[in-house]
Amino acid sequence: MNELKITIDTDKFSGKSVIMFGDKKVTTGKSGRGLEEVVEFHYKKLTGKKVDFAKIMGSAAAIEPSKSEKFNINQRFDFVEKLVSMVAAGVQPSAVITGAGGLGKTYTVTKTLEKNGYTDISDMADFQVGTVIRKSKCFTMVKGFSTAKGLYRTLFENNKSIVVFDDCDAVLRDPIALNLLKGALDSYGKRIISWNADMRDDDLPRSFNFEGRVIFISNMDEGRIDQAIRSRSMMIDLSMNTDQKIDRMEAIANSPEFMPEYDKKIVNDALALIREIKDDCKELSLRTLISVSKVRASNEDWKDLATYMLTA
Repeated sequence: MNELKITIDTDKFSGKSVIMFGDKKVTTGKSGRGLEEVVEFHYKKLTGKKVDFAKIMGSAAAIEPSKSEKFNINQRFDFVEKLVSMVAAGVQPSAVITGAGGLGKTYTVTKTLEKNGYTDISDMADFQVGTVIRKSKCFTMVKGFSTAKGLYRTLFENNKSIVVFDDCDAVLRDPIALNLLKGALDSYGKRIISWNADMRDDDLPRSFNFEGRVIFISNMDEGRIDQAIRSRSMMIDLSMNTDQKIDRMEAIANSPEFMPEYDKKIVNDALALIREIKDDCKELSLRTLISVSKVRASNEDWKDLATYMLTA
């Protein structure tokens, strides 16, 4: 097989990626594999060659763009701002933002909520005793692990607010938590959430009408998000290939808020080196750019050290 036409798209009903290798159709999500792993596996099966995803996509005879690739990565981040603003305005009860970590998903969501007049109440220690808090204009961040019961308490205590689950994938896998979320994210007039188990907590009701909104930020492949959540939410996938990651880093690097203590030439020099050795880098994220910028600012002969850090 000298030429292999590869087409990638997304099934509008299941949310799974559909890959066409010539006339052979493959769907992600059935075995828990991500898009890149599925492409590599079937490319090897069809051609007998073991090649990584980036090289496959760079050398395929003809590649038709997926829905996400019809819009560049910075356009998709603009879409995130618009979708989060819709949640903030109460137009949409929930949103799901997926894609690799470290390139600004959380930053974009929080800054957009703040632009819409919302206050972060994740850490109540930041507020003086007696501060009046308008719950309907607040959001709280939930990070890491949460049980189903913890989810129920979080939704109750933040009713009327926006709850942002950031890299809290446990609630997207637990069957009990998913049933709670189904009620919380319904588009009907009343969204009743119930907990019928023995909670032994006098401060929590057995059920309540959830009037808040929910935003999920996840590193999971969008095809692995439960269908019940996908059908109740608007979704934006921010998956990126290597070049798209660097394009996103460049857009952030040029913003006045990014590393304001350094001259932009320092940051741009760091970015140029990352672009030069991108295929050998162990990781590509904003942390990568920050680290290289610090090396560039502190050392006259900096390239070898930075290269070693990124590739060794």
